[in-house]
Amino acid sequence: SKRVKSTSTRPDRYTPLPDSVIERSANMSGVSNSLDSKQQKYGGFTTPFPGTMSVLSSGFTTPGGSRSTIDLQQMGDARNSMLGVKLDQVSDSVSGQTVVDPKGYLTDLNSMVPNSGADIEDVKKARLLLKSVTSSNPKHGPGWIAAARLEEVTGAMQNARAMILHGTEFCPKIEDVWMECIRLMQPEQRKAVAANGLRHLPNSVKLWVKAMELEDEKAAKRRVLKKALDQIPNSVRLWKSLVELHDPEDARQLLGRATECCPTSTELWLALARLETYDNARKVLNKARENIPTDRQIWVTAAQLEEANDNLAMVQKIIERAVTSLANNMVEINREHWIEDAERCEKANSIGTAQAIIRTIIGSNVEEEDRKHTWMEDAESCIAHGAYDCARAVFAHALSVYPSKKSIWLRAAHFEKSHGSRESLETLLQKAVTYCPKVEVLWLMGAKSKWLAGDVPQARSILALAFQANPNSEDIWLAAVKLESENNEDERARRLLQKAREQAGTARVWMKSVKLEWVLGNITGAVQMVEKSIRLYPDAPKLWMMQAQLDLTVGNVEKARENYSLAVKKCYSSVPLWLQLSQLEEQCGNLTRARSVLERGLLRNPRNAELWLQAVRIEERSGNASVAKTNMAKALQDCANSGILWAHAIFMESRKQRKTKSVDALKACEHDPHVLLAVARMMWAERITSKARDWFGRTVKIDPDLGDAWAYYYKFELKHGTEEQQQAVLKKAVAAEPHHGEEWCKVSKNIGNWRKKTEEILRQLAVALADPV
Repeated sequence: SKRVKSTSTRPDRYTPLPDSVIERSANMSGVSNSLDSKQQKYGGFTTPFPGTMSVLSSGFTTPGGSRSTIDLQQMGDARNSMLGVKLDQVSDSVSGQTVVDPKGYLTDLNSMVPNSGADIEDVKKARLLLKSVTSSNPKHGPGWIAAARLEEVTGAMQNARAMILHGTEFCPKIEDVWMECIRLMQPEQRKAVAANGLRHLPNSVKLWVKAMELEDEKAAKRRVLKKALDQIPNSVRLWKSLVELHDPEDARQLLGRATECCPTSTELWLALARLETYDNARKVLNKARENIPTDRQIWVTAAQLEEANDNLAMVQKIIERAVTSLANNMVEINREHWIEDAERCEKANSIGTAQAIIRTIIGSNVEEEDRKHTWMEDAESCIAHGAYDCARAVFAHALSVYPSKKSIWLRAAHFEKSHGSRESLETLLQKAVTYCPKVEVLWLMGAKSKWLAGDVPQARSILALAFQANPNSEDIWLAAVKLESENNEDERARRLLQKAREQAGTARVWMKSVKLEWVLGNITGAVQMVEKSIRLYPDAPKLWMMQAQLDLTVGNVEKARENYSLAVKKCYSSVPLWLQLSQLEEQCGNLTRARSVLERGLLRNPRNAELWLQAVRIEERSGNASVAKTNMAKALQDCANSGILWAHAIFMESRKQRKTKSVDALKACEHDPHVLLAVARMMWAERITSKARDWFGRTVKIDPDLGDAWAYYYKFELKHGTEEQQQAVLKKAVAAEPHHGEEWCKVSKNIGNWRKKTEEILRQLAVALADPV
């Protein structure tokens, strides 16, 4: 009692509820989405009802047919999804009402082919529904059409014809009913049906055209169309059909009559102008402008006419008048539409008209601060559409407004290099250096163009002018040196480098000087020069690398190791130095030292993918596959978006697991060229040649400077491609002039290959590369 409880001095005791009680309570009141083993065995019919211990056993103990776990929640979701799909197919909720799609229910009947008893029942229901439609509203043409198509899809053609004939009786003024009736009738009856339909609808263009199509002879077709034009003289479609059935001379006379009956049809006026002589065509187009003052196509055609007759002076005037006249007639000057017209003119070989349109329209409706950006976008759009003359006109206009803009000149120069001729490029570069004499790259492009054309004296003169405009320019000095060395003028190259070291001494100039002596076989002079250059530029990693490589050339491994060790202390952020020191130790058999070098490199350069990749490869080459996989896992954690790591990881997997790994790689770095190249090689190894070719194409498109991709692509075509495909890849690679790639640099930077061109390097590397396995 309360009194006893209040006077009790003993503390309260709480006993926790057993889990079995809680579980039983949950089973009694909750909802289960799976069946236990007993329920699966007996199909649920021997399961005790909640709250009782009795079992229903009268005939329900037969084991069920399925013994697998059933997810009731998924079954419910699937049922709801199916219901939603079915509802979406047949209904559309509008303001709370469910309506049938008025455009789709006729065409949906085409897919109704009854194949089972259920389909037959559906057909019966549809037939009953459509009968109700035609009975309740017999003047409703779509109902008769639907009823006839239902009979057609069920194979009852006689019923379908009878049904549509009833429709023509009740709906004689509905054009679609007559067209459906003509379609369903037998061939010998169609002309009679069309004639009957035209008696009820003499102004139906569709019926007249259909009646013309039913005729077999050209004369009969003309006769039908002439009767049609007597009834509907202003139908452009009928006139066009009649003109197409005549020869040019008769067509010209018919078009003259057609333009009188349809003076607002631009198509008819333009067709007539094309068939007339030059003078008559000008008169026709003038009449067309009077009748249709708001159509730009007439003006564009007039400009094309003048260009075709070599009257180029009038082309620009006509386009300018067109813009003024259309603006006076309250027509919006839409730049996009006019540029599209210019692109069409270029495709029709009316280059003068296309460029006149660009010059006239390019500045319209563009804010002054947005002009440069907008014009560059217009040029890129024209290039993408293959309208190169339009793009050239855009660049010309932009340069006339901004003659001192370096970026526009460079874009125009790259455009001419890719899509123009050598003469057009050189002409553009001559103008460019006049306005931008301090832009070294423009001088260099001009000199290179002359050199590639074999005009070495002219290339020298261009570089001489560049020296005057840019004294002590490192790039121009080195370009002059390269010009001389490539043409076997080694002494002139040496003198130029000596002057460059005196007037524009930089680490790069010294490096080129050392390399020239090295490739010419003067190892002693190269060693002396590189030692001097390192004293001047101790923080130049490439000079340290060259010194160590010269030591290895003469067989002094200890001196090379010492130089590398000094170099990584001076230039600890240079990853190639750490890699080359590690490779040297590995080649000498000092794997422990090689690993130690990479660990120190990673401490100095954390999260560096190249060092991690070298750590993985060292273990692979030494036979420690498990350690290599461990290192790769650490590397991918450290550099999750590194393409070179993911590319190598793909080929570390077994053939069965590579596709899964490649999917992970593409998710991590979708547009990385190394990953794309790895996927292409994987497809090649699987002998899926068509897909491999596609992936190689994507790789070189994303990064055309990756020499490894071009080499693998060319080797692939040598194995699986045709002669045309091989030459196409070779030509693209030479045009791209790749400079990077691990395997590419091994060949291109080899001292013995210093004078080899891109094509020679590509062929040599393609032979050296191994097929993917």
